[in-house]
Amino acid sequence: MTLPTPEDVDQAARSLGLGASPFELHGGLCGWLAGGGDNVADWPARVLADPSLATPAPDSPLDELRTSTATQLEDRGFGFDLLLPEAAAGLEERAQALFDWCRSFLGGFGLAAVGDASLSDDGAEALADLGKLAQASPELGEGEEDEEALAEIEEFVRVAVLLLHGDCVLAPRHRKRLN
Repeated sequence: MTLPTPEDVDQAARSLGLGASPFELHGGLCGWLAGGGDNVADWPARVLADPSLATPAPDSPLDELRTSTATQLEDRGFGFDLLLPEAAAGLEERAQALFDWCRSFLGGFGLAAVGDASLSDDGAEALADLGKLAQASPELGEGEEDEEALAEIEEFVRVAVLLLHGDCVLAPRHRKRLN
């Protein structure tokens, strides 16, 4: 399943009065789901920790974002994508969106993860690295090396999210089936 466009998510978020960018919303949603949060229609209220927020309409871009993201996280073929600006956007804009995505991921993850969630050593390291990225700010030019570095960071974030989802959601589910 493909994600809706950032523009569609932004328009839907504005119509509900959400004060977050599409990238922050997706990061928070991914953190929520990877931490074991419920895949529910009222996810913005949970991810943004504001129960007064309206629930997105079924089939709205925000609902599509939720269903597509949940499906991608469960995909055994690692078909998970980050919602980020298109490649045509400037390098600094894309880097800032990625760092914003990471900050929101940590917030959503923190809201959903159970206090005794057992992370693998790799999962704990990935979470710590995401924390470092969340504190970063773009300091780059427009060179080929910077493009490659950003692509590598995006891939790291993608894999880190899948690893954390595996630790917090898939592993406990598997343990329940074994018992």
